[in-house]
Amino acid sequence: MDQHQQNAQFPQTMNPAGLATPGGHYSHVSVANGLVFVSGQLPIDANGVKLTESSFEAQADQVLANLASALAGAGSDIKKLAQVRVYIVDVAHWASFNEIYARWAGDARPARAVVPVPALHFGLKIEIEAVALV
Repeated sequence: MDQHQQNAQFPQTMNPAGLATPGGHYSHVSVANGLVFVSGQLPIDANGVKLTESSFEAQADQVLANLASALAGAGSDIKKLAQVRVYIVDVAHWASFNEIYARWAGDARPARAVVPVPALHFGLKIEIEAVALV
C-alpha cells in the first residue's frame, strides 16, 4: 500500500493554533479523504476563557473566529465550507445569528442548519460544527 492509500484510511487530527486545548477526548479538526471535519466550537477564546457572561453576539463572533482558525489550520477556509451546523439555546437568537453569520461568510453559502437546544456546556449560548473541503 502506498503512502496516499495509507493516509486515506486514517484521518489526520489536529488542534490548530488560535484555539484553546480541547476540554475532552477529541481533536478540534479531523481531515479525511479531502474533507475537513470541525468539532463543535464553543465561545471559548484561545486562552481557554469561556465567554459565558458575554452577549449572544459576542459569543457568536468568537465561535465564528474559532471556526475560521480551525479551517485555516487544516488548510481550508470559509469559501470551502460544505455544511455548517449551529446550535443555539434560544430560537430568538436566530435573526441576530443569521446577520452575524452572513457578514462572516460573505459570498459562501454552504448547507446549514440552525438548531435550538435547551442548554449547552458551561452555560454558553452557541456551538458550531462544520464540514469543508481541504
